[in-house]
Parts: sequence; structure tokens; C-alpha cells
Amino acid sequence: MDLTSLIGFLATWILVLASMASGGNFGAYIDVPSIMITLGGAIGATVISNPGSRLKNIGGTFKSVFFSNPPDLIGMVQMIVSFAEKARREGLLSLEADVAEVDSDFMRKAIQLVVDGTDPELVRAILDTEIGVFEDRHSQNKSMFDTLAEFGPSFGMIGTLIGLIAMLGNLQDVSALGPGMAVALITTMYGSMLANMFAIPTGKKLAARSAEEVKAMELMVEGILAIQAGENPRIVEEKLKVYLPPKMREAFNQEGE
Repeated sequence: MDLTSLIGFLATWILVLASMASGGNFGAYIDVPSIMITLGGAIGATVISNPGSRLKNIGGTFKSVFFSNPPDLIGMVQMIVSFAEKARREGLLSLEADVAEVDSDFMRKAIQLVVDGTDPELVRAILDTEIGVFEDRHSQNKSMFDTLAEFGPSFGMIGTLIGLIAMLGNLQDVSALGPGMAVALITTMYGSMLANMFAIPTGKKLAARSAEEVKAMELMVEGILAIQAGENPRIVEEKLKVYLPPKMREAFNQEGE
């Protein structure tokens, strides 16, 4: 589990709700019709905006915010360097025996293409297309939460307008103006909370997850193509270390000593 996501999510909601309750009247922030307008309207509009096949994956997509581990870049570099050493000693065909032991489907595909003698330019084109399709799929999943973030405040404003219209229609009752205004503003609050405390952070975390995966895939492409070109394993290592953040690169160097 990604504890940073869980801690951030809980901290956001607990601190905001606690501050609301500190006023002594938490019930003043609860209004069922406002919830129906904001939450129901935003979810409904999001459903309309996305195909059913994409909506079916929304649970798994949201789950990945908390239960997706970052790629092991150091392990990938070490594995690719070991493949480079083996290929240099025994030839590219020797890597075929290692394909089944590789966890990554993308890596297995890349190795198999090289073992099959595919032209290097074609290998890169195929793998780049695979990365592009991967990015597009993740972007589509992220767009569901982007849409929810867009519609949340919009329906909050619609609810506010509905409340104001109802309040202005009852101006003869001066005592009802204050409570009426409060209820009208609650929908705007709900819309902002839905967007800023759920949908937008979720979308940003999904984008970060996707970027991590793409970086790992790009690392694999460069490594496999370097092996196919017959480059020295030491050169392959130096080329792939560029993809490691400074602290991770330092840890990698310490492991190699």
C-alpha cells in the first residue's frame, strides 16, 4: 500500500471535517438536497461523458492510487546489464531462455523481438507504439476523475443558484434570509470539496503513476536496443543510470561496489 496516498487522503478529510465541527454545529454543513444536486449531478454528468467500458474500470483505477507500487528501476537496470553480459558472452539467442523469468510483459515482448532478429528500428517503433497506447489508456482512466473535478464545482454553483432563486422568492420572510443563504452556499462548498479533496488529487496521483511506468518502459527500450546493438555492458549500465534519480543512482553505485 502507498502510505503517502493514504495519509494525504485521510489528513485532508480529517482536518477539514474537524475544522467544520470545531464551530460547534456540524449539522449546519449537512444538507441532503445540496448533496443530491452536487454529488448526484456531478456523477451523472461524468457517467454521460464516459463510455461504459471505461466506467467499469473506475474502481480498479481508484484502487491503484493506494495499492500500486512504483517500478523497481534499480532492479531493472541490474537485470538488463546482466542480460547484456550474457548476450555478449553467448549471443542474443541465449536470452530466449530468460524470457519466461521476466515479470514485465513489456520486457518479455522487447526481448522476444530482439531474439527473433527484428530490425532495431522496427523494434523501437513497435515498443514506442506500445508505450503510446499505454499512456493513452491511462490518460482515459484519469480523464474520468478530471471530468468529475470539472463538474463538481459546476453543479455546486447550479445548486447555489437554485437556493438563491428559492430564497429570493421568499423575501417577505426576513428571518429566513440568513439560513436560506447558508443553504445556497453549501452546494458550492460541496462542489469544491468533491473537486479539491477527491477528484483532482486522484487525477494527479494517477498521472504520477503513469509517468513512473512510462519512464520504466523507456528505460527497458533503451537497454534492450543497446543489447541488440552489441554495446559493452558497462556502457549499457551508464546509459541506463541516466534514468535513475540522483539518490537512487547513488544507491545503485553503492550496491555495485
